[in-house]
Amino acid sequence: MSEEEFEMMDELYFVQPFTYLKEVLNWDDEVLLTTLQGLYHRGLIKCLSEPDEEVFGDAKIMDDGKSYYYLATKKGLMEHNTL
Repeated sequence: MSEEEFEMMDELYFVQPFTYLKEVLNWDDEVLLTTLQGLYHRGLIKCLSEPDEEVFGDAKIMDDGKSYYYLATKKGLMEHNTL
């Protein structure tokens, strides 16, 4: 897990919107979206269209990621906590 991914996972113990991640991490949109996409494709986070509505199938993070909410999965929390 890269340093950026680790920092991102620190913020995803609870459901967070993209705007929160941008404000807290203060990264460019491209870095945020790329990091989120990598975590998502490895099954470490899930995407939600609303705080309680998961996006099933293939979430289009690079296209729609600014409107999503994010949450670490159990797998993601386990990996984050073992580093």
